[in-house]
Amino acid sequence: MNPRDTIVAISTAFGRAGLGVVRLSGGRSREIAEHILRFRQQPRWESWASEMAGLIDRDGSVVDETVVSFFRAPRSYTAEDVVEISCHGAPVVLRFCLERAVEAGARIAEPGEFTLRAYMNGRIDLPRAEAVRDLIDATTLYQAKVAAQQIEGSVSKRIRPIKEQLLELIALLEAGIDFAEDDVSVASATEIVSRIGRIESEIQILLHSFGAGRLVFQGFTLAIAGRPNVGKSSLFNRLLEQDRAIVTEVPGTTRDTVSETTSFEGIPVKLVDTAGIRESRDVVEALGIERSHQAMADADLTLLVFDASRELSDADRALLDKLAERRPVLVGNKTDLSRELDGIDGLIAVSALTGDGISELKNAIRRRLAPDGLVTPEDGSITNIRHEALLRESTEALANARRATEFGLPHEMLLLDLYATLRPIDAITGATTADDILNRIFSTFCIGK
Repeated sequence: MNPRDTIVAISTAFGRAGLGVVRLSGGRSREIAEHILRFRQQPRWESWASEMAGLIDRDGSVVDETVVSFFRAPRSYTAEDVVEISCHGAPVVLRFCLERAVEAGARIAEPGEFTLRAYMNGRIDLPRAEAVRDLIDATTLYQAKVAAQQIEGSVSKRIRPIKEQLLELIALLEAGIDFAEDDVSVASATEIVSRIGRIESEIQILLHSFGAGRLVFQGFTLAIAGRPNVGKSSLFNRLLEQDRAIVTEVPGTTRDTVSETTSFEGIPVKLVDTAGIRESRDVVEALGIERSHQAMADADLTLLVFDASRELSDADRALLDKLAERRPVLVGNKTDLSRELDGIDGLIAVSALTGDGISELKNAIRRRLAPDGLVTPEDGSITNIRHEALLRESTEALANARRATEFGLPHEMLLLDLYATLRPIDAITGATTADDILNRIFSTFCIGK
């Protein structure tokens, strides 16, 4: 990809619509637009303004009436000159506009190239670029809000102070090594360990936020299990808020797993209704029960459902003991009939028929998956598994740096660990150059007067 090329792409989803947008970015954007469009008067190319123009073919005939918007560098998405041509949303018209732009000298953009240029031109950093993808892929409004805040820099603002502290420590040690003849004071081992500890603590806080943050975009899988005829399918339908699973009074109606996707408080959740667990000689039912166990093994959380209108049976106790290691959320269903079930600690009483207790059940699910609460769009929690892995890599290198200091190793060795700490953070925010370190040294210390 040549960054000097002017690129073009259809920026709206494929298919018929009222409008569709073709976007140009690069130094020749205006020139190419003037070649394929006929303006009603000489275009002023006023930034952040729009004009009417006709999309013309090679013979000069108008194919479509368009609205042309111009964004002058650097106040555009890519920090380059950007022209957006809003056509009517017929696929044939959009393709024709794209082809005309290519004929006039534009290159079709690679996937993500507009956002890549925004990053390369310093318009956004890497966390913001990744948040653009998350916003486009959002399936719930809550996901969109979190991604929008990350585009505004919520994650970058959390990581930037950590990187600043790390760079200050590196600059301090580099100054002591490279400019020792200038009597630059170097911190004691106690101060270095203290600084490392503060950086470690802030990284750990960020890492701790990933537990709840990952739910935002990854969601979770919830398996509903129990013995036959306890109302698993009714509870499945209630949580899904639609009649998806077949419900009858005949035990063993569900012979296979049934799954559907919904959302809890804006978090995507895959609900899995399973076959009733019992001893069975029926080959088909036995296969369904085997799949039930597999679904529970694959799920992030299991709801173990009992019939609250009946006393706890030996079979119930056996199932409770068998699934204890999975730490399921225990649910007593059918409270609309009666409440006979006792002797189970932490049981959440619900009625799938009337909806009683469903809110309490959802709160229990949320508390189990996110004990510290769900992330808010503004708090800058880590939601990206790549960021989480890189921060863990940083903490390992930082622990090595702390041990190196405690063992009294030379600062040259300590710096190797600190640079190893910095590299994963750079992979999140963008690279730190040698000039960054030197500028920090010379701006902080009075060296070489």
